[in-house]
Order: sequence, then C-alpha cells, then structure tokens
Amino acid sequence: MVILKSPEEIEKIYASNQIVAEILSQLESEITPGIDTLYLNDLSERLASEKNAIPAFKGYRGFPYSICASVNNAIVHGFPSKTLLNEGDIISLDFGVRLNGYYGDSAITVAVGKISESARRLTRVTEESLYKGIEKAIPGGRLSDISHAIQTHVEAAGFSVVRKFVGHGIGSNLHEEPQIPNFGKAGKGSILKTGMTLAIEPMVNEKACDVKILEDGWTAVTKDGFLSAHFEHTIALTESGPIILSKRNRS
Repeated sequence: MVILKSPEEIEKIYASNQIVAEILSQLESEITPGIDTLYLNDLSERLASEKNAIPAFKGYRGFPYSICASVNNAIVHGFPSKTLLNEGDIISLDFGVRLNGYYGDSAITVAVGKISESARRLTRVTEESLYKGIEKAIPGGRLSDISHAIQTHVEAAGFSVVRKFVGHGIGSNLHEEPQIPNFGKAGKGSILKTGMTLAIEPMVNEKACDVKILEDGWTAVTKDGFLSAHFEHTIALTESGPIILSKRNRS
C-alpha cells in the first residue's frame, strides 16, 4: 500500500534528507586518492551523531555499515574497507538517516582524482537520467513514466540500466511501496498522487546489465567487470510538481 504523506510529514522527511545531503557533501569533499572507505563510513556516523540522527543502513536487514561504498564495478551495497582508493576510480556513496521517526536517503557517484572520459560520461549520463525520471514524477501521471524516462536516456547513450534493484517509497520506513524500476514502458503502473514520497535511484552499467552478488551476500557488482554508477534523490510529489528533498548545496 502506498502511504500518502501530509505536509507536516513531508517537512520531517525533508529535514532527514537535508542531513543526508549535507553529510554526502562532506564525504565527497574528503574523497581523494589514498583515502579508505572505512574512514568515510566512520565519518558519516560521527556527522550523523552530531545532528542527532541515526544512520539508516547500519543493522538494516543485517547490513553491517552506515554507508554503502561501491567502487568501480560495484553497483550497490558495497562494504566500506581499509582498501585505499586510487586515482581514476569512481565510488558510489549511498547514505541514509532516521530523524524524528522519518528517513532520508540519497546517493552520489564521485570521481577519485582524474578519471577516464568514459567513466566521466557514465557518471554524467546516470545523474542526468535521475533528473529525467524526476521530471516525470507529476501527479496524474503513471509510475512507469519515471522508469521509462530513465531507461530511454540511459540506453540512448549506449549504457544499460540495472534491473535487479529498484527505487522505492520512503517515509516512516526506509523502504515503502511503490517499487520504482529504472526501466519499462510509459503509462503503466500506479497513478502518481500528491503526497507520495519516492526515492528514485538509477543504477547504470557501462556495458551489460547483468549483476553478480559477492560472497559477503551484499555487494552487487557488474558481471562483466565494467564500471557502474548510481545516483539517488528522495522527492515529494506536490500539486505544483516534484520537490527534491535531498537536494545538495554544491557551493
């Protein structure tokens, strides 16, 4: 069942997402060759504590960390580690918090130093596809309008959308209905309504969309070993259109 949120609830979801946005921006500023992702995990926990927020992922269905740190061909759910980041890597950081009973959730893919043109293009197209999807999050439309917009943009650029993982509703639970695939025909699925709060998150592979889960039971990687990128925003549907609750101040 899709839970429509009141304006007061959306304000609480916004507050959580602004903490997520701020922490992701601080993590991004720390990323440089030679840093390890366990440091980023520990930093995210400290920053969340300073905001009186609880990291959303740690302990969720047994996940042992506060951030998902997915490097190069890792798609999502990567474990932070002491392995150092290298010049030319890309890293996807997925982070969420709970504040006053409501969740925030967002993800970014960041370049480590100077990256290849192909990696830069992959991250750019993935982020563009997120905004293409958000543009279709309009009351009266259909859920698959979002999915179709993402898929169309990604595939026009020669990349593939991951089909194993999807976006989701969000609110007083980290994952709520509806599920939001990043592929599909337009005009299908649930009617979009004012008060919906959605976490839209395209995951895009450089080559094939096939996925493999590592022995840790969590880390999803591209089966062919090529790169993957991931961006996510939490949005609210209003009468005047979508509002990005996790929008970051990039200044």
